[in-house]
Amino acid sequence: MKTTHLQRYLIMALLLIFPFRTLLAQNSKPVYVLVHGAWHGGWCWQEVSRKLRAQGYEVYTPSMSGMSEYKHTRTPQTNLSTHITDIISLLIQEDLHHVVLVGHSYAGAVITGVADSIPERLEKLIYLDALLPRNGQNLISLQEPAQQRRLNDLIKQGKTTVPIMTADLFGVTDPARLKWTNERLTLQPIRTFAEPLRLKHVYGNNIPLVYIGCTQPQLPVMQQFIDAVKKDSAWKYYGLKTGHDAMITAPEELTKLLVEL
Repeated sequence: MKTTHLQRYLIMALLLIFPFRTLLAQNSKPVYVLVHGAWHGGWCWQEVSRKLRAQGYEVYTPSMSGMSEYKHTRTPQTNLSTHITDIISLLIQEDLHHVVLVGHSYAGAVITGVADSIPERLEKLIYLDALLPRNGQNLISLQEPAQQRRLNDLIKQGKTTVPIMTADLFGVTDPARLKWTNERLTLQPIRTFAEPLRLKHVYGNNIPLVYIGCTQPQLPVMQQFIDAVKKDSAWKYYGLKTGHDAMITAPEELTKLLVEL
């Protein structure tokens, strides 16, 4: 059967369009998924997400199960795996690719679990003053001794949540921002801290790793992670001279850093 002029034209058009579409995909901006830490919700990223969107980036700031506006969904079974599944489900349902996945504080464990399961959708992992549990560790074991005892006592008492830590402990000092943050904090499901992180692959699953340490003031528990990543060639380290809740205390500086990385 002879190839018609129309068929030849269609073939040529496809050959021209395919590399163009590939080039567009390669040059497209990454998608930012910003994952909140303990007691927080997607609301904490308001200023950062607004600034990123103003620069043309697609941004998602999910609140995880049992937290923030979803506090009514909290159950005694809500755990770390629940939150990892929350973010995996977001990536799949929204069909997100080329994702820069940012995890703050507690969410260091969450984004590590996500990367272990669905690395093909991720471009980079950014740990914002985050806890770095290894395979088989839970977040309680990473705390200072007094905090470990406090959390373990809550479990022995049959408690299902961790009481709120107020924002002044996270370096928020501006009175208006302090009030705004404290009004939105919610109880943390205790099993999110108690359940060990389970990994099937190397830490980060071969995705580029970045750690941003918040150093003024610094949460003492974070120094161990800063020291570790500085010594590990698999990581890039950057410091921000602000408190632990950098997305609230220094949104402009944090946004600039996220874009530059």
